[in-house]
Amino acid sequence: MPSWIDGALYPDTEPPEEIRTLADRIDFLARLCAAWDFGLLPDAETVAEIRRPTWREAVDDCRLLTSPAYHLLRSWHGLPALPYLGQQLAYIRDDPNLAYV
Repeated sequence: MPSWIDGALYPDTEPPEEIRTLADRIDFLARLCAAWDFGLLPDAETVAEIRRPTWREAVDDCRLLTSPAYHLLRSWHGLPALPYLGQQLAYIRDDPNLAYV
């Protein structure tokens, strides 16, 4: 298994030895974004791998519109922005200091 595949993303099954197909890539991205959205940051090796151009199609096809991490992946791959359908907390959205972040 390549070192960039985080086995912790697969609590329900054995981690894959390789990620070859588009379906495998989409599954990996869904697992990665879910963990990332809950504060489990990916390793630098994983980030470097998913930023490669070979992942662009999987990122575009994944469509995790409620995931902040997914929208970051879209921007890294130069894909057009899609609407964010996740929760927008008023205490964050209306924070005047947000403009400085």
